[in-house]
This record gives sequence, structure tokens and C-alpha cells, in this order.
Amino acid sequence: MAFTTKATIASFGGKLLKLTHNASTTGCEMALNLYIPPSASAAHKVPVLFYLAGLTCTGDNGAEKGFFQYGASQKGMAVVYPDTSPRGLKIAGEDDSWDFGTGAGFYINATKAPYASNYKMESYITSELPQALFSAFPELDGSRVSISGHSMGGHGALTLFLKNPGMYKSVSAFAPITNPTKCPWGEKAFTGYFGDEDKEGWKKHDATELVKGWKGERLDILIDVGTGDNFYKQGQLLPENFEKAVQESGKQGLVLRYQDGYDHSYFFISSFATDHINHAAKYLFA
Repeated sequence: MAFTTKATIASFGGKLLKLTHNASTTGCEMALNLYIPPSASAAHKVPVLFYLAGLTCTGDNGAEKGFFQYGASQKGMAVVYPDTSPRGLKIAGEDDSWDFGTGAGFYINATKAPYASNYKMESYITSELPQALFSAFPELDGSRVSISGHSMGGHGALTLFLKNPGMYKSVSAFAPITNPTKCPWGEKAFTGYFGDEDKEGWKKHDATELVKGWKGERLDILIDVGTGDNFYKQGQLLPENFEKAVQESGKQGLVLRYQDGYDHSYFFISSFATDHINHAAKYLFA
């Protein structure tokens, strides 16, 4: 699958590519950012971190404000910044609110019309996009991949990691929506994308529910949440529910850090981005 390069930007000795391609899973043109560190070449493949952004965001937000490239350059790691939803489909209602539809794909495959045909972000992120990237860029090592994300993207990172054992070497998240079946954002999205006839089925897309069935011996998950985050205070994130589920399952290794005074913004993300790069590097370079 061919990518079109819209811009090439020097960044920490490497290059940030702004790309577009036509995606069959979403039925539209998808935009993304790809950071390639200076150490990368076809003869020296580098591991890859996927960063999933949150509600209202595009692939530009993390690349331009997340400060991931500094640590990625130091470690010799590529970073992929996908978009958060299909764009321009002109589905009735998809642009009516900021927390559903455009910019709010929730990294799931919708099953309810009219979203079922195109809102297939889970398949896009886990299958079509990586296959296309690893084919087009020989300097990327498709056998060494990790995932991280913020807010809705933190939900995506956690659930895709837990659903696909072995696909990702590690996972981390910033202020993730950890229990979407129990919060307003998740309830709205899941009703719109899945319908409310089978709410039990929603649990297949909820990290707090998924972690209960995790088969691995140890979970090494890094999560940061700001104590000044209004969405945390409003009960949208519910990290305590995820922590409780991990504890009750007997799993070890969750590192949940409450960062004093930090909010939900990219000031928060950029403050701890290098920690998350280092977390991924422990596994990508093991």
C-alpha cells in the first residue's frame, strides 16, 4: 500500500514524516505521523512504538506536543502516531459532538449501522496500518512493537495489548479510560458503535474486564494519571477500578502513578513521555 509523504521534518537527528494513505478498513484516506530515528536503516532495523491519541485529536498532536521524539532518538526507536478515527465520511451525526464520531473512533470495530462499515479502528491499528508500514519502510522492525496512548488512546493501548497476547512487547498509558463500560464517555461511544442490546458484549472492549482474564504470569504496565485532571475527577478514567481488578486477579507488576497537580493536557504527557519511552525500551531492546 503506497504512502504519500506530505512533509519531512528534521527532529532530534531523525525525521518526522507526515503521511497519508488509502485504508480499506476505514474506506477513506488516513493521515498519520511517523518518526524515524537517526540510527534507522534497512541494515539496522529499529523497533516501533505506536502512540494512540485521545478524543478530538489527530496523528499530529502526539508528534507535535508529546515530546516523544527526544527519547525515541536517544533509544533508537521509531514512533507511529495514527489518527483517531476515519475522516470525511459524511455519516449523519458523526460530527454532532466532540466525544463521538469524527476524532473519537475508540479503537474498536463498530458493529452498529451506520458506523459498522467504516469505523474499524481496531483492525486498522492492529492489522492494516502496521502491515502497510512494515512493507513500505524496511528500516522498521515489525517483530518488535510496543503500544502506548492517552485518554481514549490509553483505553485503546490497554485493550489492544490485552486482546492480542504477543502482538506488543509492552504497554503504557497516560490518563487512560480504563473502565469504559462504567463511564459516560464509554457508555456513549459503545451505545453508538455497538448498540445497547448486548451490554455484556461491551466488556470485550474494557481493560478492567479484560485484565481479569489475562493469562500471562506478570503484567508490567505503566500508567500515569494527574491528580489535577478534571476528567479523572469527573469519573471518566476510573484507574482505581483497573487497579482493583489487577489486584483481585492476583497479577503483579502494575505501576499506577498519580502525578500531583498535573492535568489531562499535553503538558502532562510531555512531562512523562521519556518515562514511557524508557518503559517500552526495556522490552523492545531486551
